[in-house]
Amino acid sequence: MHQSHEHGMGIPLTQEDRARRAFVSSLRSHVLQQMSAGLREHYEGTVAPEHAKLGDELEKPESIHKALRSEFPFKAYSSVRTAAQEMVFDVVSDAVDRNRDALNDRSFDNECGGTLTLKPELDLPVNVTGIDVHLAPGSYHAEFQPDDLCAGAVYDNSIEVFAFGQFGKELNDIGSTLANYIRLAYPAFQPERILDCGCTIGHNTLPWATAFPDAEVFAIDVAAPVLRYGHARAQSMGIPVHFQQMNATAMDYGDAQFDVVFSSMFLHELPLKDIQAYLREAHRVLKPGGVLWQMELPPMAAMPNYENFYMNWDTYYNNEPYYGTFRKQNYKKLLTDAGFEGDAFIEATLPRYTFVGEDAFKAALKGENTFDTLTGRMDPKGTRWYGFGAWKQ
Repeated sequence: MHQSHEHGMGIPLTQEDRARRAFVSSLRSHVLQQMSAGLREHYEGTVAPEHAKLGDELEKPESIHKALRSEFPFKAYSSVRTAAQEMVFDVVSDAVDRNRDALNDRSFDNECGGTLTLKPELDLPVNVTGIDVHLAPGSYHAEFQPDDLCAGAVYDNSIEVFAFGQFGKELNDIGSTLANYIRLAYPAFQPERILDCGCTIGHNTLPWATAFPDAEVFAIDVAAPVLRYGHARAQSMGIPVHFQQMNATAMDYGDAQFDVVFSSMFLHELPLKDIQAYLREAHRVLKPGGVLWQMELPPMAAMPNYENFYMNWDTYYNNEPYYGTFRKQNYKKLLTDAGFEGDAFIEATLPRYTFVGEDAFKAALKGENTFDTLTGRMDPKGTRWYGFGAWKQ
């Protein structure tokens, strides 16, 4: 019997557990590689030429979606991708449920210095409670017994199946890539306090503590179960992080508290008004000379038309209703509206740090930003993550 993870919150897996997970992970890979390639071929070879004959060039993602919606390849792709997404949670939940009591009873000594602070009276936002985000049953806030952390365990186990290896061994490649960009691109910058907003289980928080070992690292989320699990996970790995239950749109921190405010795949889960509120808060809690830095989906304005359609699939079929609205925004304007100066804006498309190694990563920092089929999408051929932000002057 194998453990699901090497850290202290891993759970024992039977041969059946491992086989089911391997099947769904392979199915996800097949959908996002082979089936998506077939869908694109059908669009470029049949659908787009037919519409071009009628004078319709399908230049917007919405028009491409409308043109493909009734086509069999799109129906097949969407059906299998949706089923695979639901299966991700199905194949991990049994093992988590079997180990529910053991998981909730685990604790680790506090020698590494991490803390957990919960706020039971916090009102959870409707974008969390109103839908099963990512088709995850109960979303990420559901609790079934006192001090429950199983939603975090489901997330940790499911994201490994979901990503079919593309997030790295510790599921931390996004955090590692973004943190090491700041470390290597700005070597004189030595942050003392770092904040991760919308951290879930902290898989992309911990790399900041590794990249900047002298910094104090904080991580906030509105959902208590993922924070409990993230705290236990970090403690078991000996990495000190202060996990706190807090809404990033109305932080409890005073002004000018942090040198870095970070988020990963967070903004596209928020309605626009909450994005704007979060960015104002980020500006407020940053020290002068600090940086707001976030991994996100690339903006529509930078991407080819078909890629925009393909990325926006989640808006319609994966319970991510704010996805498309966010990507339509001018990211630089979002930040200037929040108080950042326009000339302080930064962005980068980056190779995956834990895959390519530091030397290749440093060499890539000298190149131009590239927006194409490998930008912001999980692809074994060489995904590039997109980051944007600004320095507070």
